[in-house]
Amino acid sequence: FMLATVAPSLGRELVVTRHPWQLTVRALLLAGVTLFGQLALKTMPLAETTALVFVTPLLVALLASPMLGERVSRRAWLATLAGFAGVLLIARPGGAMSGSGVVYALGAALCYALYQIMTRQLAGSEHPLRLLFTTALGGTVAMSFALFTHWDGTLPTASQAVLIASLGLYGGVGHFLLIRAFREAPVSTLSPLLYVQLIWATLLGILVFSHLPDTLALAGMVIIGASGLSLAVGDRRPK
Repeated sequence: FMLATVAPSLGRELVVTRHPWQLTVRALLLAGVTLFGQLALKTMPLAETTALVFVTPLLVALLASPMLGERVSRRAWLATLAGFAGVLLIARPGGAMSGSGVVYALGAALCYALYQIMTRQLAGSEHPLRLLFTTALGGTVAMSFALFTHWDGTLPTASQAVLIASLGLYGGVGHFLLIRAFREAPVSTLSPLLYVQLIWATLLGILVFSHLPDTLALAGMVIIGASGLSLAVGDRRPK
């Protein structure tokens, strides 16, 4: 779709870059987010998986100092410690969560944090549509190998095909808006705003899958969300 709509106007500018390896790694990181996230959802409920993936802003706040040179405040350290306490409430010993599912969800969070850091690094020098296109291209090439290792020849139904295609649309629009946002504000300020997804994940988990998190898991989700939001509030200072 991007080749048909964007390539005619941008031409070689869509792919010509001074940072080919960084763009490749960034694309593979996003593929890792999707892959680890789906592996987690095979064994864990929607709301808890989403909450664990959304320790991402806390990881971003910690990585922003060594990778971006952004100062990590005392508030960020306290929010990070509180957020990981929330993770322990969700993935507590003796709880109902799958151990492998927790590992996959946290793997998705780490990949997503590194993806956001690299987006911030590249957003100032790369065209937004180039960032978006190379992400889609890298994911397409990397995941096409699964055709030879995992596909058994089964084709999706018409309704499944529509849902799969819609994922591409949601992802493309969402990541384009994310890239533009990172051009305007620090990554540590923007990423906690994505916590609205926690609310939707919980509601959809109840409505679609009839799953209500237990009390401790809900407490952990609230703590993770509050920790991330405290970063957003604390870092929005006038320049």
